[in-house]
Amino acid sequence: MALKTERRVAKKGSVLIVDDEEIMREVLETLLTSEGYRVDLAKTGEEGLEAYGRRAYDTVLLDVSMPGIGGLRALEEFLKMDSEASIVMITAYATFDTAIAAWERGAYGCIRKPFQNEQITATVAAGIKRRRKEEERRTLRRAMSRAVDRGAIIGRSDVMQEVFRLVEQVAPARSTVLITGESGTGKELIAQAIHEASTRAGKAFVTVNTSNIPSELLESELFGHTRGAFTGAVAAKKGLFEVADNGSIFLDEIGDIPPETQVRLLRVIQEREFTPLGDTTPRRVDVRIIAATNIELKEAVKQGTFREDLYYRLAVVPIELPPLRDRREDILPLAQHFIEKYNEENGRKVSEQIAPDVLALLEAYSWPGNVRELENAIERAVVIAPGDEVSRQCLRPEISDPQSVANASEEGASVGAVADLGRGINFYDQVRRFEIDLIRRALDQTGGHQSRAARLLGMNATTLNSKIKTYNINLRP
Repeated sequence: MALKTERRVAKKGSVLIVDDEEIMREVLETLLTSEGYRVDLAKTGEEGLEAYGRRAYDTVLLDVSMPGIGGLRALEEFLKMDSEASIVMITAYATFDTAIAAWERGAYGCIRKPFQNEQITATVAAGIKRRRKEEERRTLRRAMSRAVDRGAIIGRSDVMQEVFRLVEQVAPARSTVLITGESGTGKELIAQAIHEASTRAGKAFVTVNTSNIPSELLESELFGHTRGAFTGAVAAKKGLFEVADNGSIFLDEIGDIPPETQVRLLRVIQEREFTPLGDTTPRRVDVRIIAATNIELKEAVKQGTFREDLYYRLAVVPIELPPLRDRREDILPLAQHFIEKYNEENGRKVSEQIAPDVLALLEAYSWPGNVRELENAIERAVVIAPGDEVSRQCLRPEISDPQSVANASEEGASVGAVADLGRGINFYDQVRRFEIDLIRRALDQTGGHQSRAARLLGMNATTLNSKIKTYNINLRP
């Protein structure tokens, strides 16, 4: 049979040996299979190309001098089939010119016969390592491409390119990742990109917003419970860690979890096991944890509200997302993408070309709500645009004319106060109105998250919740 295929388990990777000398094929096969590689054999360039057409190999050892298609010609054909193929040339006539010709055509390396076994094994290992890194980068690029297609991740700025490079490095690993950044910067989207660029991409990606789950129910959601574990537990329930087994779990707003849950989470990270509420038998899971927060966890550790050991377990790989105001060069491509998105959703044909005066306003605004706020502003502009372009009049007043809004606010506050004092005022009524306004603004800025709004206002979350009920403030969905 022209092509000999060894059906072995590839412990380290797969190697295709293409050489017209039978003794050389056997020597290389014996050497590499003993090192744990799966090895397939071909005696001509044509047979090698046929084998590679059936499956891609981690590395190809290719003889330069063979009948039929020569090694250098075969090298070119391999690279046409797979531009990232790892090809190592082997020749008894390894002159400088041969090596240069091979490298110029895209070979990974060139080895001269007779060779040392260590030279072969070291070169194959290095070639496979490079090949797999390229595969990881390709997977990440596909994940990032899917994210961009969803409007999820757009970043031309240097600071975002650095974030992408870090994501590329950490995606293949199992280590926990802590993503920090202000609300609206896209922490969940980066977490999903990490998952999609990893070997877990085909498995579950479970998102848990810990700030939206009451503390008394959080452990049940994360770890599950047995029937009768507590009042109302009428049936057993699988926890989200179990749902995410072999995949990834994204713990958003990790800084909000209560101390008792922090202890159990630490055990999951350390021991890779948990015990459902009401059960006594631990359950093992293989879950990658990606956490996110918009608070400074180191400060929370100092204040005693967050465990130091848990912080260091989570922040093995920290990724900080910059606010939109620190990457203004991304505003234009983001705005153009959102115009395209909301044109399609609303049947509009607003131009993606943004006039210089409008772009200047967008880039001058501080965007406290970050990308989420920009998306909201562009959606509004697309919907109300009277023509086929986003004009200054389509923008919210604080964006289109920030100075007049600021002046009106200052003048209204001072003149109104003087006028009210002239007629006499109810002090407590004024304080009540001021508190309601502050609370509503904080809730708007945090998307309705009470715990984050409380931090913005510098008050306890329980106190904020009490005031919301006292003042009957409607929580927007």
